[in-house]
This record gives sequence, structure tokens and C-alpha cells, in this order.
Amino acid sequence: MQFERKTRGSSFSSIGRFLIKLAIIFFLLIIAIILVDKIDFPKPEKNIEKLVPNEKFKIIK
Repeated sequence: MQFERKTRGSSFSSIGRFLIKLAIIFFLLIIAIILVDKIDFPKPEKNIEKLVPNEKFKIIK
């Protein structure tokens, strides 16, 4: 009797690897969101205000 070596992985191992990769990506995404949240962006120092003249508006009836 000759033994044969299985070179094909079982379906559970491929699903398990996929779930592990998905969990790692999810974990890295959560870490990135937390790090971006901790950045203290400065507030703008001057107010931006633009006046639009009335000539540019059209009255639609």
C-alpha cells in the first residue's frame, strides 16, 4: 500500500485564513481611526466670508 500526501488544504483552513486576514484588516482600520481621531488639527485663525452681490441672482417665477 502506498501513502498519498494531500497537497490541497481543507476548506476549513482556507476559511480560517480568510477570517484571520479579515480580522487583521478590521483591527488595523480601527487603529487608524483612533490615531486620526487623536490628531489635534488647528482651528482656522480668520473667518472666511464671501459676499455674493445681488446681481448674480436671478429671480425665477
